[in-house]
Amino acid sequence: MTLDEFFLIGHTVTLGSHKFEPDEIKAFARKYDPQVFHVDEEAAKKSVLGGLCASGWHTAATWMKYNLEKRMETEGVRWTGPGQQPEFGPSPGFRNLKWLKPVYAGETVTFTRTALAHRPLAARPGWNLLTLRCEAFDSTGDKVIEFDSAVLVKVE
Repeated sequence: MTLDEFFLIGHTVTLGSHKFEPDEIKAFARKYDPQVFHVDEEAAKKSVLGGLCASGWHTAATWMKYNLEKRMETEGVRWTGPGQQPEFGPSPGFRNLKWLKPVYAGETVTFTRTALAHRPLAARPGWNLLTLRCEAFDSTGDKVIEFDSAVLVKVE
């Protein structure tokens, strides 16, 4: 088995779906993003967004939760060698974060990731950098968030 096969390079993996409930939206926002359209349903109706919606950071954090739950489960693909099974490490960051459409209370969002490529790191022998395209879609199929991420993977 190659690393490309294990990482499912070029394949989109569905991580899971989440329904954003009003109480959850408000609780997250009160702690981390207390803008009126995230914490107050009546005020949100009068805002530019027209209703209570999840913080973009809430949407991104929920993507991460589902990603970590499915991290070692790569659609049934199991490492068959050579060597030790690759071990996922931390992420050095992300870029190109876009909140494309509000996630309103009651909306169910489906989260995905697509492994794009990997390469060895000269500065860290035995480690590769895996790049990912991260996305989420609402119940109509519209994309609500996208960003590019990376993760360090121990391959030796």
